[in-house]
Amino acid sequence: MSDTAETMLLTVFLRHDQSNNLDAIQTKLKEAEWWDRFPPAGVEVVSWYVAMGFGQIVTLRLPPSKLGAVNVELERSAWGVFRTECMPAYDFLPVREKIKERVRNGGK
Repeated sequence: MSDTAETMLLTVFLRHDQSNNLDAIQTKLKEAEWWDRFPPAGVEVVSWYVAMGFGQIVTLRLPPSKLGAVNVELERSAWGVFRTECMPAYDFLPVREKIKERVRNGGK
């Protein structure tokens, strides 16, 4: 997927349910077909980290039209294993560079 203005970033926090051990978690994810279903087609994984004691932090790049599909897959295959939180975002780096250049040139 190309990085264009028509995409957004979505950070998904998958908080571990510490009442389940790793074997139970993996069994539930396999039964829900998590590894095949998430993320849905047309959605790019930008990063996927494990934070010890917290869970997993996944950043996705997607067209806004795919947001509903991501939500459905989280509901279908992550719930019951993880507590989920989602934070939409955008790439600030190009904006930062424009501001930096403007400030260098004496602007605000």
